Amino acid sequence: MGTADVGHAQVSVRVALGEGATISTGLSVLDHLLGELARTARLQLAVEVAPGAVDQAVAAAGRRMGEGIGPLLRVPGATGHGSAWLPADEALAGAVLEVSDRPLVASNVDFSGIGGLRSDVVAVFLQELVAGAGLNVHIRVLEGKDPQNVLSAIFKALGAAIGQACRTPEGEAP
Repeated sequence: MGTADVGHAQVSVRVALGEGATISTGLSVLDHLLGELARTARLQLAVEVAPGAVDQAVAAAGRRMGEGIGPLLRVPGATGHGSAWLPADEALAGAVLEVSDRPLVASNVDFSGIGGLRSDVVAVFLQELVAGAGLNVHIRVLEGKDPQNVLSAIFKALGAAIGQACRTPEGEAP
């Protein structure tokens, strides 16, 4: 869908309805999370971040990914909204979203330093994703102690909700 130069890094993202993911952000935890999102959303996702300023590049990848998802949400026949609750071991998370002219992430999770990631890279990624796609997203964690499982549950639920929003009420591609 798009390529961007960010600082000293190049970011390439492709998004389409379908199955399969090829992800290389430079952060193995984020690679795993985006793979979970793509799987539960039933999206073909390719994300490649060339070595360089990883934090800036991950934010740009979130923006580009959102820009790739945005048109899928607005195809005639797509519902434009979705919701899901999914587990990852002991963690349980839910995501509810709809297309919006006022992008927003509302969550009961403090993403700073969670899952072994530096700073608030997950929060920044999510903010850029919803801004690029034009989404209002609410994320709730009902249960979970292990930060990796909490993040997995969040990205799985978010993916499933995005997958619903990109398809007809019957679950088909528009």
